[in-house]
Amino acid sequence: MEGGLRFIDLFCGIGGFRQALENRGHRCVLSSDWDPHAQLVYEKNYGEKPLGDINQIESRDIPAHDLLCGGFPCQPFSISGSQRGFEDARGTLLYQILRIVEHSQPKVILLENVRNYLTHQKGRTMEATLKLLRDTEYDVFFEVLNSSDFGVPQKRERLFLVCFRKDAGVDKFKFPQPEEVDVALEDILLPENDSRLSTLWVDRDDLRLRDSLPTERSNKPLRVGTVGKGGQGERVYSPKGHAITLSAFGGGIGAKTGMYLFGDRIRRLHPLECQKIMGFPDDFILDENPNVSYKQFGNSVVVSVVSAIAEEIEKTLAKASLLAA
Repeated sequence: MEGGLRFIDLFCGIGGFRQALENRGHRCVLSSDWDPHAQLVYEKNYGEKPLGDINQIESRDIPAHDLLCGGFPCQPFSISGSQRGFEDARGTLLYQILRIVEHSQPKVILLENVRNYLTHQKGRTMEATLKLLRDTEYDVFFEVLNSSDFGVPQKRERLFLVCFRKDAGVDKFKFPQPEEVDVALEDILLPENDSRLSTLWVDRDDLRLRDSLPTERSNKPLRVGTVGKGGQGERVYSPKGHAITLSAFGGGIGAKTGMYLFGDRIRRLHPLECQKIMGFPDDFILDENPNVSYKQFGNSVVVSVVSAIAEEIEKTLAKASLLAA
């Protein structure tokens, strides 16, 4: 898109949205995140320190922008049934987005959340979210996308909402279609003899493997065994498939990254491998603490997925502009 869009990067974390949007020629005019570790990594990579708590940023102090984006935290909020619009969401981070939207009126809003947001409170949270966005005079389109379909070897299903201001002339929006890419976890792994992997190997005498191990590559996680009781964080996968969803939290010895089988040994993923399956470039600067990096990647968006959505937004706006001409 000629000239690019001006965008603000809310709940920016380590900048997954910014990475994708700047790669496509768009320009960030404001970023915000309250987490000091995320702020530090963001500043190292983008040359600016994000503003802090969004609750403390006045709407009038936010620069004009065409696109508001953010992976907002899923904070439960009750729906009173009183149909009071903003007041039903007051005090939540969703409200902070709506507050800014009402003041700045960007052409487009791009939001991300976990898939379970659709069914939270038996669907009432999503229903209220859609109503609030539509009441702010936006047309809302949403879909769950899996990063496995966009060139990275990680199963990561996330809900994306794309909203166009009603006067933008957009009545249809098509989310990006899955891409045919042959990629597996084994393609992006560090060499097995890399000394940086030494603390990630897991020695267990209760490793139970399936009788038949996969020999063919797959675009989904391939479970091959378990340790312990086999619960979440105790499952073992093949690097011939895709990684499981990176998580900021979770229990079990394989928490955050999952465990993968190499010969007769298993290990967790290194932060540099997590960086690759989230779509960040090789020169991206990570936090010095691996545990912080795991959390940051677990909270981020996959760069290639956002890039694909941004491309469709560009096409849609260009078409609407031509129709209006």
